[in-house]
Amino acid sequence: MIITIDGPAAAGKGTLAAALAEKYKLSYFDTGMTYRAVGLEMILSGKDLHDAAAATEFARNLTFPKMMELSQHQEFRSEQGGKAATAVATMPAVRDYLTRMMRDFGKNPVFADGTPAKGVIYDGRDTGTVVCPQADIKFYLKAAPEIRAERRLKDFAAKGIDISFEEVLEHVKKRDESDYQRKGTWPADDALIFDTSDLSIDEVIAKASKIIDEKQKNS
Repeated sequence: MIITIDGPAAAGKGTLAAALAEKYKLSYFDTGMTYRAVGLEMILSGKDLHDAAAATEFARNLTFPKMMELSQHQEFRSEQGGKAATAVATMPAVRDYLTRMMRDFGKNPVFADGTPAKGVIYDGRDTGTVVCPQADIKFYLKAAPEIRAERRLKDFAAKGIDISFEEVLEHVKKRDESDYQRKGTWPADDALIFDTSDLSIDEVIAKASKIIDEKQKNS
């Protein structure tokens, strides 16, 4: 089974994907990690973040195990790592190679330890439209920018990062504008859309689980 979960930043995609992957014993692929991995390799190798040739080469050679290895680095989830990921994500050749990697993973999904999985849940922005348009179930999560900014602010506070709500909200809105201008980031025509603004994560998981259970029962 292939399930895609798309939507803007802080809509709840990662939390839902991780919960469903554990519940249904499926592999979980956070597609944003691929761009962070390439961005981190650019940083570690001392390359200019605008060096498209170098970024493309790193993307061409990236593997799932290598990505998981890089994810343990302290800069992987840092602000610097995020900026590097954003920089390489704008490069068409990088996107082409990483999209190919994501698609190939769906053909033979594995867990983080390398053991085979019976399916995969993709978490991203264009997984239901570009990466896996043939997915069995497609979810698209959304929430008001202010709600998502509040969520991000709590995450930053938990990490000891001092930043204002206004700064976070501005970043969320700019990221939305950038995402919406990119092909494939709007909901797929057959996506099931959840507005998580006023829903708890348990309520979102319950709604998604009901749909998955019904799909499995009828397949």
